[in-house]
Amino acid sequence: MTFPEPYATWFPDAAFDGSYGRTEADLRAVRPVPAPPGFADRWRRWRREAAAVDAAPVVLSTSEEQGRRVSVVEHAGVDGVRLRAWVVEPLDGSPRAGVVHGHGYGGRDAVDLARVPDDVAAIYPVARGLGVLNAGIGAPEPTPEHVLAGIDDPERYVLGLCARDLWLAADVLASVVGALPLYYVGESFGGGIGALALPWDDRFVGATLIVPSFGQYDERLAVPCLGSGETVRQHVMGNPEAREVLRWFDSSTAIGFTEVPVRVEAALWDQYVPPQGQFAVAAGARDLDLAVLPAGHAEYPGSADVTAGAIRGGREHLERVLGG
Repeated sequence: MTFPEPYATWFPDAAFDGSYGRTEADLRAVRPVPAPPGFADRWRRWRREAAAVDAAPVVLSTSEEQGRRVSVVEHAGVDGVRLRAWVVEPLDGSPRAGVVHGHGYGGRDAVDLARVPDDVAAIYPVARGLGVLNAGIGAPEPTPEHVLAGIDDPERYVLGLCARDLWLAADVLASVVGALPLYYVGESFGGGIGALALPWDDRFVGATLIVPSFGQYDERLAVPCLGSGETVRQHVMGNPEAREVLRWFDSSTAIGFTEVPVRVEAALWDQYVPPQGQFAVAAGARDLDLAVLPAGHAEYPGSADVTAGAIRGGREHLERVLGG
C-alpha cells in the first residue's frame, strides 16, 4: 500500500492509510452530524440533574509537586459513584481561573501542567472506570468493554456518564478555589467528552480540544481505526440499533451548541481517531481557532516541536479567552 508523503516516509510500516485518502481540503469540508430531535433538551435535563447532585468532595492527600499544591480528592459522579481526581492550586496567591483537564483513553497516572499557567487552578478528573485513580470504578477498565458499557441505553451509556461527570468535577474545583471562570482542556477521549459537556455548563468560557474523538459517527463508523472507535464500529455492524444511541453522543453535533471560543487541534493523519471526525468537531464550533497538525497519536520527525507549538497556541487561546 502506498501512502501520500510525508506519511510513506514517516510511517512505512503502517497497516493502513491514516489519512484515509483525505486531503486537508477534503477534511475541512466534512460537516457535523445534525442533532436528532430533542438533543439539546436531553442534555439540558442531564445538566439539571447533575446540578442537583452533591459532589461531596473529600481531600485524601496533599503534596507539593512542580511548584504547585496537588491534592487527591474523592468526589461523587453524576450517579453517585465515588470517583477520584487531582486538584492543583498555586502555592502563593489566589488563582485567577480554573482549568478542567481531561485525558485520553489510556487514563492518567499524573498531572500534566504544560497547558496550565502558574496562577491558574486545575482539576484533573479521571473518567469512571479508567486508571490510575478510578480503574474499574463505575465502568469496566479495558477499553473495548468500557466504550460499549451501557450502549443500549442513552441514559446509561458510559460516554454520556463520563461527560456528565465533568460537571461534577467542575463543582469540586469550585468548592476548593471558589467560583472562577473555567476553561476546558481535553485530548482524544477527553476532547470528545469535553465537546459533549461544554455547551450545557455556563461556567466554561472556552476550551482546547486536541485530536478530539467521538465526532461524526457517519464517517467514524465507515472506516477502521486502531482506537476505541473500532470496537464501536464492530458492535454497530452486529447491532445496528446502537447507531441511534450514538446520535446523542456525537461530539461534532454537541459542539455546535456552545457559544464560547473553542480551539481544535486536528490531525491530517491519525490511525486512532480518524481525522474526518476531528475536523467535523472543528466545523461544528461557532467561534473556532483551528490548528492543523501533521499527525495525531504518533511520533514523527519534528513532532516534539509541533507539540510544543500546539501547547503555546493553546495557552495563548486560554489567555485571549480570559482577557489576559
